[in-house]
Amino acid sequence: MSFVSKLQMSAAAGALVAAFAVSPAAAERARFEFWYGLTGDLGERVQETCKRFNDSQQEFEAVCVGQGGYPNAVQNAIAAYRAGKQPTIVQVYDGGTLDLMLSGAYVPARKLMADNGYEVKWDDYFSGIANYYATAKGELLSFPYNSSTAMLYWNRDAFAKIGRDKAPATWEEVEEVARELKKAGYECPLGFNFDTWQILEQFSAIHGEPIATKNNGYDGLDAEVVFNKTKFVDHVKFFKRMADEGVFTVRTKEAGMDIVPSFASGACQMIQTSIADHGTIGKTAAADMKWDVAMLPVWNGTERKNSLVGGASLWVLAGKSEPEYKGAAAFLKFIGTPESAEWWSTVTGYIPVTNSGFEAMKAKGFYDKAPYKGRELAIESLTFTPTTPITRGIRLGGFMQIRKEVTDALQGIFAGKVGVEEALNEAAERSNAVLRRFEKTYAGKSLL
Repeated sequence: MSFVSKLQMSAAAGALVAAFAVSPAAAERARFEFWYGLTGDLGERVQETCKRFNDSQQEFEAVCVGQGGYPNAVQNAIAAYRAGKQPTIVQVYDGGTLDLMLSGAYVPARKLMADNGYEVKWDDYFSGIANYYATAKGELLSFPYNSSTAMLYWNRDAFAKIGRDKAPATWEEVEEVARELKKAGYECPLGFNFDTWQILEQFSAIHGEPIATKNNGYDGLDAEVVFNKTKFVDHVKFFKRMADEGVFTVRTKEAGMDIVPSFASGACQMIQTSIADHGTIGKTAAADMKWDVAMLPVWNGTERKNSLVGGASLWVLAGKSEPEYKGAAAFLKFIGTPESAEWWSTVTGYIPVTNSGFEAMKAKGFYDKAPYKGRELAIESLTFTPTTPITRGIRLGGFMQIRKEVTDALQGIFAGKVGVEEALNEAAERSNAVLRRFEKTYAGKSLL
């Protein structure tokens, strides 16, 4: 073999070695895990978000793993943390905020971004959203992500048949409209389920009514629930009376069809549900069905307050490596851009969480026509007034169980098994027992 041939072979071999030596290093990214609770179509949108981030740069790889629901995401993350196998980011829904806050198992949002060289305009977040995930002093601990609030959905076609073209602004008007719709032959003028987020939490906020003492728990772990002593009691009595007369109808999955498909199919003419369902209804309702959304009604004489944010925020967990934190910071910066906010709102129905994101979308005419028209009313509802100590949120330990206690009480009421006051009093007693157990678990800890 000639010297040239040997040289060529040597060069080829060297190039091959170099290729194997360099390519993996060039292709290797710093990986970090993001566990989320959203499921179905919304879960697919989270996966799409991760793909968009991964495709946008070459330094980091987000590995996004669905947990099959909000409660699972929180419980699985806590268990994984104890085993030293936690993700870098976890999606925690509103009801699990206090659990994460008191765990101490997180890196505060401001610290993460500052440590990784990112400047964030923290005051750009809508206060009605940020305060739910912030300390009592206003420091944001996690990153608002999929945010929503409850709205009234109404069928314009059905309203037109009874000579109406506006949504009811008060519950007195809701009763009038519902009775007219019933008289016109509609079987379900208003459909409802037992989700406490709409019927208790949002109702209480916009009416300026507390759910618990200590400013809904923000001022101490020794809070007690008071929903059995507020306007909520009369509100439930109103629903029960209307249901007994066949004007309002219980619509649940267990009964065959929940409120969203009931509205989208035209079976029910009014419902209360999340603005995040706007996209689902738009996709599943008949193409010629005319419908709209409005802010939730209030009782006459009420000085309306801002509604509460729902959804979840993203928490960065402690105990991870520097490269994982760098990746997490880059990911959170990416999803916080106005471009990402518009994309997320477009494909989900969730609302932007920052003023700049919202204004950029308004300037582009995002809300001027279907299928997105009406979603801006959720922002109006959330910002209707500056947040008060009552309307900034709910910070109660074991809140997931408290919600269940109220749901169980409502089921008993509408099944005719127990009276309104008795059921709510018993639910309050059980809820306070939950709070006392939580307080004992975190004895010696104080809220931030």
